[in-house]
Amino acid sequence: MDEKPVIVSEPAPGVRLVTLNRPQAANAMNTAMGEALLAAWTALTNDPTVRAVVMTGEGKAFCAGADLKERHGMSDEAWSAQHIMFEAMTRAQLSVPVPIIAAVNGAAMGGGCEFMLACDFAIASPAARFGLPEVKLGFIPGLGGPALLVRAVGERKALELLTSGRYIDAQEALQIGLVGHLSASETLVDDAVAMASAIAANAPLAVKALKRVVRAGAAMPLDAAMDLELDEYNRLFKTADRREGVASFNEKRPARFKGA
Repeated sequence: MDEKPVIVSEPAPGVRLVTLNRPQAANAMNTAMGEALLAAWTALTNDPTVRAVVMTGEGKAFCAGADLKERHGMSDEAWSAQHIMFEAMTRAQLSVPVPIIAAVNGAAMGGGCEFMLACDFAIASPAARFGLPEVKLGFIPGLGGPALLVRAVGERKALELLTSGRYIDAQEALQIGLVGHLSASETLVDDAVAMASAIAANAPLAVKALKRVVRAGAAMPLDAAMDLELDEYNRLFKTADRREGVASFNEKRPARFKGA
């Protein structure tokens, strides 16, 4: 058994780095990793000092997907029980109120690609590869992959990738909007942490509000999405952080946001 299948560290103030730590298995997700991620996402959700998160993989892979060696010969009942826990893990990730950046250092396949999709945005190294090949194994992605892929790249491209099960490289992922930036492999995590630090320096209540507005608003009719936006705007302009932001601008100094 892996001692620490997931490592959570603090590379910069307000930033947490979640590292998948089964490099000998291409960071394939087994039961222990799923349980560790469920605990990590839950803890990050409840920690008011966290302002941004980076997720990456140790070694040459981001995550090769579910550990099929562990699943080989698994009974239907055991498979179902494991997947229920994986579902809770994914919903816990989606519930983290601050932005999560995927730093995709290598292969992100199956459940690993779904991990990346459940992040808010992604940067990738040129070595990254992406795929949801479950259709080749007799089933479909079950951790939000289809729904999140549609939101990332559109219905037509999502259906193409899902039904073919084909892999794409980092350049194609950038072209279709699956990732936002490419970064050299040796600086990938540092670049992601720098991006997270820039987010962490902003007003935390506003950052969380923007995540709510964008995520929830994407599934709403325009009028409802604008109403949600205005609700958050009207709540935020009355805060101490808004007053601090305007004061710091006029006084030509860095803002000191307190999340209040």
